[in-house]
Amino acid sequence: MVVQDARVDAWAPVLLLVGVLAFAVARPGGLPEVVAAAPAALLVVGSGLVSWHQAGSELVTLAPTVGFLAAVLALAHLADEEGVFGFAGAVVGRLSRGSPQRLLGLVFVVASVVTAVLSLDATVVLLTPVVLATVTRSGMRAKPHVYACGHLANSASLLLPVSNLTNLLAFPATGLGFAGFAAVMALPWLVVVGVEYLVFRLVFAEDLHAPAGPASAPAAAGAPWFALGVLAATLAGFGLAEPAGVRPVWIAAAGAGVLAARRLRRGISGEAGRLLRAANLPFCAFVFALGVMVLAVRAGPVGDAVRALVPTRSDFAGLLTAAVLAAVLANLVNNLPATLMVVPLVAGSPGLVMAVLLGVNLGPNLTYVGSLATLLWRQILHARDHPPAVREFLRLGVLTVPAGLLAGVAALWLSLTISGTT
Repeated sequence: MVVQDARVDAWAPVLLLVGVLAFAVARPGGLPEVVAAAPAALLVVGSGLVSWHQAGSELVTLAPTVGFLAAVLALAHLADEEGVFGFAGAVVGRLSRGSPQRLLGLVFVVASVVTAVLSLDATVVLLTPVVLATVTRSGMRAKPHVYACGHLANSASLLLPVSNLTNLLAFPATGLGFAGFAAVMALPWLVVVGVEYLVFRLVFAEDLHAPAGPASAPAAAGAPWFALGVLAATLAGFGLAEPAGVRPVWIAAAGAGVLAARRLRRGISGEAGRLLRAANLPFCAFVFALGVMVLAVRAGPVGDAVRALVPTRSDFAGLLTAAVLAAVLANLVNNLPATLMVVPLVAGSPGLVMAVLLGVNLGPNLTYVGSLATLLWRQILHARDHPPAVREFLRLGVLTVPAGLLAGVAALWLSLTISGTT
């Protein structure tokens, strides 16, 4: 009986985590993920699987990362309100000159930059609807371009520590500065995006060569120079402030504060409420709860199994093993728990930490459950009567993820070798 009780205690956190992730995928009644995650985290602590001290320490550790998430979501919302995404859509539509192939290339550029600078959430929530509207207005088939937004929200989030919540969670474990992280990840980022582009051109060849239908005149959109300037200054601030010990959360908050103050001075009603909703505090609370739950999972049999599989050397084989392990875990338990589970095991080895990021950022393109951003992308397309097909999504994943992982790891190994980082 004691042995059975011990087994139940060991697997209870795993079952709770699976249940919470299932709730997050289904979101019954549109309820936020934290509705299931917060009670589960309290249960883990209350039952003694994680001590109150451990839980408190985890919350303190996650606080700057979660604070940045809220700040950058608010910043992206304000940029959208200032017309940044509408302007980008208008420019892309104009430069495409009626060519679906040219438009796909432009969407790849814009989505990769938006993901890198404003995080994957901005690409999913704000850019995807703009791209869909631009393609529809141009009379082209929408599928290649909106699928590109979904894929690049994950795979193009490798470049900067601020591009993805997974990067922020792993960034301290690399021991690198902001610029150092970007320098090492630049080549893998370019290679992975290039692999995605080549696969998209092949898979969607028919859609990209179909004649465009009648196009409607795009709405006039003036350049939002002030907002673009604030975004550029914010990005520069990330790199300049980090050596001085200023956390990215304060830079993102400052950028959001400048745009918010401008809108408040213009007397725009209801802006404070919209800004609070954009910060998505329930999701921030969900990340806190998830961190506590993963502490318990990491201490159990699943953590032991992962620990046994994690490589110790950052040679090519070790990097590939770490990336594949992370990608598999991302598709089994979602990329956030996978990051929280694996990164502490490779902390201190920048190469292995970055290989894990390759896995948790590219892996979610294989299945819908790999990342919450992918699920949100799917919901957005369903709401706009352009639901993605499961079979096509899986086919794209099978063609892009293994190829992207292999090419990305090779590029990472080369980048680490050139820079002398291990």
